[in-house]
Amino acid sequence: MNMADTSMAATGQGVQVGGATMVSSKNIVENAIASNDHTTLVAAVKAAGLVETLSGAGPFTVFAPTNEAFAKLPAGTVDNLLKPEMKADLAKVLTYHVVAGSYKAADLKNGMELTTVQGGKIKLTEKDGSWWVNDSKITVADVVSSNGVTFVIDGVLMPK
Repeated sequence: MNMADTSMAATGQGVQVGGATMVSSKNIVENAIASNDHTTLVAAVKAAGLVETLSGAGPFTVFAPTNEAFAKLPAGTVDNLLKPEMKADLAKVLTYHVVAGSYKAADLKNGMELTTVQGGKIKLTEKDGSWWVNDSKITVADVVSSNGVTFVIDGVLMPK
């Protein structure tokens, strides 16, 4: 996969995401809360009632959209999904970003399909030296937490 060449490989000190060091002693949610780039995702996880689940034993692999990724959605999409009556729909979108098991960059294969917790499939592809999940680019790989691995992505994955 050769992510080391793009300075995105995890070090013993943890990976920098959103101005904070992601550390393997914290769970996926605790690390996401520390990232300034994931405040929308954290708010959505809280609104969907998924904090406890994603703080659980796992292991999980999470494809975590940045605030910029959420901002690319059509106007009003995020606000609508955060409404209490949309909790089930929001949970479907968020669980489409989660895969059971712990996958690292080295485990990814071009064309590989993974089944998400939501039930749909996501496809991983390598194009021009970068990795993509569906139509979103992986910008940071191998953010290791106590209960899994996170990949930062530049788009929001929408289930079919």
